[in-house]
Amino acid sequence: MIPFNKPYLTGKEMHYMYQAVYSGKISGNGLFTRKCQDFFEQRYGFKKALLTTSCTDALEMCAILADIKPGDEVIVPSYTFVSTALAFVRQGAKVVFVDSRKDHPGIDEDIIEEYVTHKTKAIVPVHYAGVACDMDKIMNIAAKYNLLVIEDAAQAIESYYKDRPLGSIGHMAAFSFHETKNINAGEGGLLAINDERFIKRSEIIWEKGTNRAEFFRGEVNKYGWCDTGSSFLPSEIIAAYLWAQLENLGDIQQKRTKIWQQYYIGLKDWAKAHEVRLPTTPDYAVQNGHMFYLVCNSVKQREQIIQALKEKDILAVFHYLSLHKSKYYNDIHGGRELPNSDNYSDKLVRLPLFYELSQQDVENIMDVIKNI
Repeated sequence: MIPFNKPYLTGKEMHYMYQAVYSGKISGNGLFTRKCQDFFEQRYGFKKALLTTSCTDALEMCAILADIKPGDEVIVPSYTFVSTALAFVRQGAKVVFVDSRKDHPGIDEDIIEEYVTHKTKAIVPVHYAGVACDMDKIMNIAAKYNLLVIEDAAQAIESYYKDRPLGSIGHMAAFSFHETKNINAGEGGLLAINDERFIKRSEIIWEKGTNRAEFFRGEVNKYGWCDTGSSFLPSEIIAAYLWAQLENLGDIQQKRTKIWQQYYIGLKDWAKAHEVRLPTTPDYAVQNGHMFYLVCNSVKQREQIIQALKEKDILAVFHYLSLHKSKYYNDIHGGRELPNSDNYSDKLVRLPLFYELSQQDVENIMDVIKNI
């Protein structure tokens, strides 16, 4: 069987986890946490990087740092994972859903400004499949109306916008290291801070509302409760696992992008003949081999592809359901149509893509699709 995803092990995960356990320091913010955080700050230029237990936690920290309050509005694409919206809803905000682009599942940057009101506090672009939103357009809108930009870069490690790493452009960003991501820690995430206003408070929120991080650095002689927060930092065991992955980032990325290119080249003619759209990468973006998907011409065609692959023990899956139509938020949304988001919900299918997928595996998957 070819699964949709298989977490990659570099071979050093257990070695570093062993080191962490026998170091006598396995709670958060130890050696491996600092190694990972330093890696992100140095490689991508984040002013501050903090490991979290998930991307959801990183987004929740963003919502707290943005001082989101009841009555505030936050602009979010509908075609995304629930965490993108939930982090702000938990703070009392009204989420204003915006449609996707026709050529890509990411937010339609050209219509964002239509939804800005005096209550708008932040814009949360999602870099779907590791492909950048047009960040110049988004940052210009934010500057015009004095809004914060929080990048949901869950899928976007090692992706770029005009040579700038994703996650380094907005005021804050959140990354995921879930087992389905290019770099994984089973579960894990990262908060990236690019605006110095938020650095000091981010550490306090990260450490249960205390200035414990300052205490461990010897900057204060005792620590106490200073602010709101939670236990957002992961254990050293998770950080140790992640460090093994980061050491092999180049190799992992090279293999994943090679698989992505094999799919694209191999399916290009078939897709054109069958009115199927392949992933679009704008000129300003560099994609990271996170995901390869097809946008079918009908629900029926998608079902045929998924079923044909399943019969050959190959697992292909669809993706998000539009959040504006969710049971939880449908009434609040108010019935406004978002046709592009719904189109991706109905017609997008993701093909297997993971490090250990062989060239022959990819050929077999494509042969099944072409012979439907």
